[in-house]
Amino acid sequence: MKLYPPAKINLGLNIVSKRPDGYHDLETVFYPLMDVTDVLDVNVISREDGTVTLSLDGNPIEGDPEKNLVVKAYRLLANDYKLPAMSINLTKRIPMQAGMGGGSADAAYTLKAVNALANLGLNDDQLEEYALKLGADCPFFVRCKPCFATGVGEKMTPINLSLADYEVRYVKDDEISVSTADAFRNISVQKPQRECVDIVLNEPIENWKELLHNDFETTVFAKYPKLAEIKQKMYDDGAVYAVMTGSGSAIIGIFGK
Repeated sequence: MKLYPPAKINLGLNIVSKRPDGYHDLETVFYPLMDVTDVLDVNVISREDGTVTLSLDGNPIEGDPEKNLVVKAYRLLANDYKLPAMSINLTKRIPMQAGMGGGSADAAYTLKAVNALANLGLNDDQLEEYALKLGADCPFFVRCKPCFATGVGEKMTPINLSLADYEVRYVKDDEISVSTADAFRNISVQKPQRECVDIVLNEPIENWKELLHNDFETTVFAKYPKLAEIKQKMYDDGAVYAVMTGSGSAIIGIFGK
Protein backbone atom coordinates (compact mmCIF):
# COMPACT_ATOMS: atom_id res chain seq x y z
CA MET A 1 0.00 0.00 0.00
CA LYS A 2 1.53 3.29 -1.11
CA LEU A 3 0.44 6.51 0.59
CA TYR A 4 1.55 10.12 0.31
CA PRO A 5 1.66 11.88 3.69
CA PRO A 6 1.37 15.64 3.03
CA ALA A 7 3.00 18.63 4.67
CA LYS A 8 1.02 21.20 6.59
CA ILE A 9 1.41 24.90 7.16
CA ASN A 10 0.27 27.12 10.00
CA LEU A 11 -1.73 30.18 9.07
CA GLY A 12 -1.08 32.33 12.12
CA LEU A 13 0.00 30.98 15.49
CA ASN A 14 -0.86 32.74 18.75
CA ILE A 15 0.58 31.57 22.08
CA VAL A 16 -2.37 32.06 24.42
CA SER A 17 -1.04 30.92 27.81
CA LYS A 18 1.50 28.73 29.57
CA ARG A 19 -0.08 25.76 31.30
CA PRO A 20 0.77 24.35 34.73
CA ASP A 21 2.19 21.23 33.01
CA GLY A 22 4.76 23.37 31.21
CA TYR A 23 3.10 23.17 27.81
CA HIS A 24 1.51 26.13 26.03
CA ASP A 25 -2.05 26.67 24.86
CA LEU A 26 -2.10 28.05 21.36
CA GLU A 27 -4.44 28.85 18.53
CA THR A 28 -3.60 28.32 14.90
CA VAL A 29 -5.02 27.12 11.61
CA PHE A 30 -3.60 23.96 10.08
CA TYR A 31 -3.75 23.80 6.31
CA PRO A 32 -2.56 20.75 4.29
CA LEU A 33 -0.22 21.04 1.31
CA MET A 34 -1.39 18.02 -0.64
CA ASP A 35 1.23 18.50 -3.36
CA VAL A 36 4.17 18.45 -0.90
CA THR A 37 4.46 14.87 0.34
CA ASP A 38 6.60 12.05 1.62
CA VAL A 39 6.06 8.57 0.19
CA LEU A 40 5.09 5.73 2.52
CA ASP A 41 5.06 2.17 1.14
CA VAL A 42 3.60 -0.32 3.64
CA ASN A 43 3.37 -4.04 2.93
CA VAL A 44 2.41 -7.19 4.84
CA ILE A 45 5.29 -9.68 4.83
CA SER A 46 3.94 -12.35 7.18
CA ARG A 47 0.70 -13.24 8.90
CA GLU A 48 2.59 -14.24 12.01
CA ASP A 49 2.78 -12.06 15.12
CA GLY A 50 3.78 -8.60 14.10
CA THR A 51 7.18 -7.10 13.73
CA VAL A 52 8.02 -4.07 11.65
CA THR A 53 11.05 -3.19 9.55
CA LEU A 54 11.70 0.32 8.30
CA SER A 55 13.89 1.34 5.36
CA LEU A 56 14.60 4.97 4.51
CA ASP A 57 15.15 6.82 1.23
CA GLY A 58 15.21 10.43 0.15
CA ASN A 59 16.36 13.18 2.50
CA PRO A 60 18.66 11.84 5.24
CA ILE A 61 16.96 11.25 8.60
CA GLU A 62 19.18 11.49 11.65
CA GLY A 63 18.73 9.24 14.65
CA ASP A 64 17.87 5.61 15.33
CA PRO A 65 15.23 4.27 12.87
CA GLU A 66 13.78 2.29 15.80
CA LYS A 67 12.74 5.64 17.31
CA ASN A 68 11.14 6.92 14.11
CA LEU A 69 7.50 7.89 14.53
CA VAL A 70 6.56 5.43 11.77
CA VAL A 71 7.84 2.54 13.87
CA LYS A 72 6.23 3.97 16.99
CA ALA A 73 2.89 4.22 15.18
CA TYR A 74 2.97 0.56 14.18
CA ARG A 75 3.94 -0.55 17.69
CA LEU A 76 1.27 1.63 19.25
CA LEU A 77 -1.38 -0.38 17.42
CA ALA A 78 0.50 -3.62 18.08
CA ASN A 79 0.03 -2.99 21.80
CA ASP A 80 -3.73 -3.38 21.34
CA TYR A 81 -4.11 -5.63 18.30
CA LYS A 82 -2.49 -8.73 16.84
CA LEU A 83 -0.83 -7.38 13.72
CA PRO A 84 0.84 -9.10 10.79
CA ALA A 85 4.51 -8.38 10.27
CA MET A 86 5.01 -5.44 7.93
CA SER A 87 7.79 -3.78 6.00
CA ILE A 88 7.70 -0.02 5.58
CA ASN A 89 9.72 2.12 3.22
CA LEU A 90 9.69 5.85 3.86
CA THR A 91 10.91 8.21 1.17
CA LYS A 92 11.52 11.52 2.91
CA ARG A 93 10.81 14.63 0.87
CA ILE A 94 9.16 17.04 3.33
CA PRO A 95 11.86 19.18 4.97
CA MET A 96 12.65 18.27 8.57
CA GLN A 97 12.77 20.68 11.53
CA ALA A 98 10.81 23.02 9.31
CA GLY A 99 7.44 23.31 11.06
CA MET A 100 5.75 21.45 8.21
CA GLY A 101 4.70 18.38 10.18
CA GLY A 102 6.40 15.74 8.05
CA GLY A 103 7.13 13.31 10.89
CA SER A 104 3.61 13.67 12.27
CA ALA A 105 2.13 13.09 8.82
CA ASP A 106 4.21 9.93 8.37
CA ALA A 107 3.03 8.62 11.75
CA ALA A 108 -0.64 9.31 11.08
CA TYR A 109 -0.51 7.74 7.63
CA THR A 110 1.21 4.68 9.08
CA LEU A 111 -1.74 4.31 11.46
CA LYS A 112 -4.11 4.54 8.49
CA ALA A 113 -2.13 2.02 6.44
CA VAL A 114 -1.85 -0.52 9.27
CA ASN A 115 -5.55 -0.07 10.04
CA ALA A 116 -6.43 -0.92 6.43
CA LEU A 117 -3.94 -3.76 5.89
CA ALA A 118 -4.73 -5.46 9.20
CA ASN A 119 -8.49 -4.94 8.79
CA LEU A 120 -8.75 -3.31 12.23
CA GLY A 121 -11.86 -1.32 11.33
CA LEU A 122 -10.85 1.79 13.27
CA ASN A 123 -12.76 4.95 12.35
CA ASP A 124 -11.22 8.42 12.06
CA ASP A 125 -12.11 9.37 15.63
CA GLN A 126 -10.33 6.28 16.94
CA LEU A 127 -7.33 6.88 14.70
CA GLU A 128 -7.10 10.44 16.00
CA GLU A 129 -7.00 9.13 19.58
CA TYR A 130 -4.04 6.93 18.70
CA ALA A 131 -2.39 9.74 16.73
CA LEU A 132 -2.54 12.10 19.70
CA LYS A 133 -0.33 9.67 21.64
CA LEU A 134 2.36 10.23 19.03
CA GLY A 135 2.27 14.04 18.88
CA ALA A 136 0.02 17.06 19.31
CA ASP A 137 -0.36 17.73 15.58
CA CYS A 138 -0.55 14.07 14.48
CA PRO A 139 -4.38 13.89 14.69
CA PHE A 140 -4.66 16.61 12.03
CA PHE A 141 -3.21 14.27 9.42
CA VAL A 142 -5.91 11.63 9.89
CA ARG A 143 -8.42 13.75 7.98
CA CYS A 144 -6.08 16.38 6.44
CA LYS A 145 -8.72 19.11 6.24
CA PRO A 146 -8.21 22.78 7.11
CA CYS A 147 -9.01 23.30 10.77
CA PHE A 148 -8.78 25.77 13.62
CA ALA A 149 -6.67 24.21 16.37
CA THR A 150 -6.47 25.12 20.05
CA GLY A 151 -5.10 23.53 23.21
CA VAL A 152 -1.64 22.21 22.34
CA GLY A 153 -2.93 21.75 18.80
CA GLU A 154 -5.07 18.70 19.47
CA LYS A 155 -8.49 20.40 19.69
CA MET A 156 -9.55 20.84 16.09
CA THR A 157 -12.58 22.43 14.47
CA PRO A 158 -12.97 22.07 10.69
CA ILE A 159 -13.16 25.37 8.83
CA ASN A 160 -14.17 26.35 5.32
CA LEU A 161 -10.92 27.64 3.84
CA SER A 162 -9.41 27.10 0.42
CA LEU A 163 -6.21 28.46 -1.10
CA ALA A 164 -6.93 26.78 -4.43
CA ASP A 165 -6.85 30.15 -6.21
CA TYR A 166 -3.34 30.85 -4.90
CA GLU A 167 0.11 29.33 -5.18
CA VAL A 168 1.76 28.36 -1.90
CA ARG A 169 5.58 28.37 -1.95
CA TYR A 170 8.00 27.54 0.81
CA VAL A 171 11.67 28.10 1.50
CA LYS A 172 13.62 25.95 3.97
CA ASP A 173 17.21 27.06 4.46
CA ASP A 174 19.28 23.88 4.72
CA GLU A 175 21.65 25.54 7.20
CA ILE A 176 18.91 26.47 9.67
CA SER A 177 17.00 23.96 11.78
CA VAL A 178 14.84 25.06 14.68
CA SER A 179 14.30 22.76 17.65
CA THR A 180 10.63 22.77 18.61
CA ALA A 181 11.55 22.29 22.26
CA ASP A 182 13.91 25.28 22.17
CA ALA A 183 11.36 27.41 20.36
CA PHE A 184 8.75 26.76 23.05
CA ARG A 185 11.30 27.24 25.81
CA ASN A 186 12.07 30.75 24.58
CA ILE A 187 8.51 31.84 23.77
CA SER A 188 6.50 34.28 25.87
CA VAL A 189 2.79 35.00 25.90
CA GLN A 190 1.91 37.98 23.74
CA LYS A 191 0.39 40.86 25.68
CA PRO A 192 -2.05 42.22 24.82
CA GLN A 193 -3.49 39.14 23.15
CA ARG A 194 -3.66 39.19 19.38
CA GLU A 195 -7.00 38.84 17.64
CA CYS A 196 -8.07 35.21 17.36
CA VAL A 197 -6.64 33.48 14.30
CA ASP A 198 -9.94 32.14 12.98
CA ILE A 199 -11.45 35.65 13.12
CA VAL A 200 -8.55 37.13 11.16
CA LEU A 201 -8.92 34.49 8.47
CA ASN A 202 -12.35 35.90 7.67
CA GLU A 203 -10.59 39.05 6.47
CA PRO A 204 -9.52 39.40 2.82
CA ILE A 205 -6.16 37.70 2.34
CA GLU A 206 -4.60 41.07 1.50
CA ASN A 207 -5.21 42.10 5.15
CA TRP A 208 -3.46 39.06 6.65
CA LYS A 209 -0.03 40.70 6.43
CA GLU A 210 -0.93 43.18 9.17
CA LEU A 211 -3.26 40.98 11.21
CA LEU A 212 -2.13 37.35 11.05
CA HIS A 213 1.08 36.62 12.97
CA ASN A 214 3.20 33.74 14.23
CA ASP A 215 4.37 34.48 17.77
CA PHE A 216 7.44 32.28 17.31
CA GLU A 217 8.86 34.69 14.75
CA THR A 218 10.00 37.19 17.40
CA THR A 219 12.49 34.90 19.12
CA VAL A 220 13.34 32.65 16.17
CA PHE A 221 14.08 35.59 13.85
CA ALA A 222 16.25 37.17 16.54
CA LYS A 223 18.40 34.03 16.56
CA TYR A 224 18.24 33.46 12.80
CA PRO A 225 17.98 36.86 11.04
CA LYS A 226 18.22 35.17 7.65
CA LEU A 227 14.67 33.88 8.13
CA ALA A 228 13.37 37.44 8.37
CA GLU A 229 15.23 38.18 5.15
CA ILE A 230 13.60 35.20 3.45
CA LYS A 231 10.18 36.38 4.59
CA GLN A 232 10.82 39.88 3.24
CA LYS A 233 12.04 38.40 -0.04
CA MET A 234 8.68 36.61 -0.32
CA TYR A 235 6.93 39.99 -0.12
CA ASP A 236 9.43 41.57 -2.52
CA ASP A 237 8.61 38.79 -4.99
CA GLY A 238 4.88 39.57 -4.77
CA ALA A 239 3.47 37.40 -2.00
CA VAL A 240 0.13 38.57 -0.63
CA TYR A 241 1.02 36.89 2.67
CA ALA A 242 4.17 35.36 4.11
CA VAL A 243 4.84 33.77 7.50
CA MET A 244 7.04 31.26 9.27
CA THR A 245 5.15 28.01 9.71
CA GLY A 246 4.95 26.28 13.09
CA SER A 247 8.00 26.82 15.26
CA GLY A 248 10.11 27.12 12.12
CA SER A 249 12.18 27.18 10.16
CA ALA A 250 10.33 27.09 6.80
CA ILE A 251 8.91 30.34 5.49
CA ILE A 252 5.79 30.10 3.35
CA GLY A 253 4.49 32.63 0.89
CA ILE A 254 1.05 32.81 -0.69
CA PHE A 255 1.01 34.22 -4.22
CA GLY A 256 -1.74 35.01 -6.67
CA LYS A 257 -1.76 32.70 -9.68
